[in-house]
Amino acid sequence: MTIIFFGSDDFAATHLEALVKTKHRIVGCVTPLDKPQGRGMKMIYSPVKTIAVENNIPVWQPADARDTTFLDQLKKAGADLFVVIAYGRILPLSVLGLAKKMAVNVHASLLPKYRGAAPINWAIMNGDEETGLTIIKMNEQMDAGDILVQEKISIAPLETSPSLRRKMIRVGPTLLRNAIQSIEEDHYVMTKQDPKAATLAPKLTKELGRIDWNKSARQIECLVRGLLPWPSAYTFYQGKMLKVLEAEVGPALSAVQTQKIHPQPGDILEVSAKGILVATSTSFTAAYHGSLLIKQVHLESAKLMTAGEFIRGHAIKPGEKLG
Repeated sequence: MTIIFFGSDDFAATHLEALVKTKHRIVGCVTPLDKPQGRGMKMIYSPVKTIAVENNIPVWQPADARDTTFLDQLKKAGADLFVVIAYGRILPLSVLGLAKKMAVNVHASLLPKYRGAAPINWAIMNGDEETGLTIIKMNEQMDAGDILVQEKISIAPLETSPSLRRKMIRVGPTLLRNAIQSIEEDHYVMTKQDPKAATLAPKLTKELGRIDWNKSARQIECLVRGLLPWPSAYTFYQGKMLKVLEAEVGPALSAVQTQKIHPQPGDILEVSAKGILVATSTSFTAAYHGSLLIKQVHLESAKLMTAGEFIRGHAIKPGEKLG
């Protein structure tokens, strides 16, 4: 089959690279406009454009998908299938309808759960034990098309967004190849999504990373893992932003301890070679205060360091407060 590929990031590029090695012919790639990056503000290709250029595939970068020149290019290409992965824009029916067979999208969740821009992050932040990949036939609504195929992927206890993303990159290309084969052979079965079961995974913002010490240690630990590498979970220490890059749930405080030290959320309880132990709200499983052990940090205007290095450099003591 002839395919036009829409995408931008490394997740999409891995799938494009896999398709290039198949019998199918990629007749064009659509990717966002180049953006200036780095100190020199040099114009940088998206990972998808890089793969396309290396394989002599025509690249189109419309500022507006409704642009008549772009629509004419798609019509002239006459592709059987559009494959859309992490393109970053909702495509109108005027585009989707130009694929002879259909337009498909690879989405990093078990739809209808986590429709939106950041499904990997939200699955971890919400403490889910599994997620997956879904390939849908696209319609004009965000991630709402009929399901062609799904595959579940487990979320390990200490999983981070980057590690879960790597898992999906290993699974996705094979799932996509199989889906394309079923479309080519016309033996696929589609399942409608239940809109009542839909949840959202909105775009990440910097404010989302601010730690609320009134939440449980488990919730904060999930936030830390889910917001890597950006925007990162963060708090404040002596007026400076302190990113928390690694943490684990600490012990719950006993009733005796609670009565003795009267901890408040955000209070530093203990400092040691293991890290910085901070009081949180009551845990999910006990009616006492919980705690979070911070193991790796990045202080504003300083380098990334272990909690032990940070303690030695700043003389942190129990009784001080974060937040």
